[in-house]
Amino acid sequence: MIEFRNVSKSFWTGKTRKVILDRADFTINIGQSMGILASNGTGKTTIINMMAGLEQPDEGEIRRTSRISFPLGFMGGIQGKHSAAENARYIARIYGMDPDYVEAFCRYLTDVKEYFEMPVATYSSGMKARFTFALLLALDFDIYLIDEGMPGTTDAEFNRKAGNILHERLSRSTVVIVSHSAQILERYCTTAAVLRDGTLHKFNTLEEAKQLYHYDA
Repeated sequence: MIEFRNVSKSFWTGKTRKVILDRADFTINIGQSMGILASNGTGKTTIINMMAGLEQPDEGEIRRTSRISFPLGFMGGIQGKHSAAENARYIARIYGMDPDYVEAFCRYLTDVKEYFEMPVATYSSGMKARFTFALLLALDFDIYLIDEGMPGTTDAEFNRKAGNILHERLSRSTVVIVSHSAQILERYCTTAAVLRDGTLHKFNTLEEAKQLYHYDA
């Protein structure tokens, strides 16, 4: 699980203080995939990074008792001068997984042909998105963190394959998706919340969350 205990987080923008969370208390339990609706600029990336441990709260405590993924799209640990094959094997060793399996899984899912043996720095943004999502799904986590839904690629076949794998993975894992759009949440999430004015409002259904989110909009 991921538990936020009296967590506060804010940033100074140069003119005002932007509050992301204000004394927030909430828990994400295994088996209850959550979608968080948040408008642009409200702190979607910050809150997902805090769940992953990439950013620390100003106050309060964040407890993690499960294997938590890096956020989808996070390039930390990936070396641009190395190929996708080399990066996949390196990351697999960090997480204690079979490098042969992780490389083969990523090679199949990304389907970038000969580019898989070329430096990641030479990839287009879409190819990088496909590789990082494949890497995320190749590794074994209890909770997967996704910022802004599926990768921003135009490859329908990749999105279909990755989406099906993610949907299957939910039979034994949990996903947290933070997005400004409710559409991607409808397929993967069993509970929902709305991030507004530093408060995370949790609901039992996505429909309830959408009512508050659209009213706020």
